[in-house]
Amino acid sequence: MQQWPLVSHIELRALPASVGCARLVTKSTLHGWRLGGLTETAELLVSELVTNAVRASTPRGHRQRETGQAARPPLLRLWLTSDGRSVLIQVWDGDRHHPVRRDPGPDAEAGRGLLLIETLSTQWGWYVLDEQGGKIVWAVCA
Repeated sequence: MQQWPLVSHIELRALPASVGCARLVTKSTLHGWRLGGLTETAELLVSELVTNAVRASTPRGHRQRETGQAARPPLLRLWLTSDGRSVLIQVWDGDRHHPVRRDPGPDAEAGRGLLLIETLSTQWGWYVLDEQGGKIVWAVCA
């Protein structure tokens, strides 16, 4: 069994601004682990994974409470783990629907996230959590 002794975890709200926060946490964590050579790729992977999680977690039409205030955005979780050579990135969101890779046209403004994840990572995948609900999408950067 492979050991992943280095672990970092953060909870974020499902907001677009959380993507930048997740990138900063990733950069800081990898530099602390002396894995600076993986930082750029890991930041891109985190950016795509968290962006997808924000989109999956944000209800269409942004529900509002009876008081007229917007409902509090749901939580996301980001885990970074490492064996000193590779980094496993995991992002949890409360939506159980699996990610779907699209083949966008050359003029499309969105839809390339999973293609980037597939290209930049050595492995990636997803699984549904039965007890907690939601899913985890993960990628390995080496």
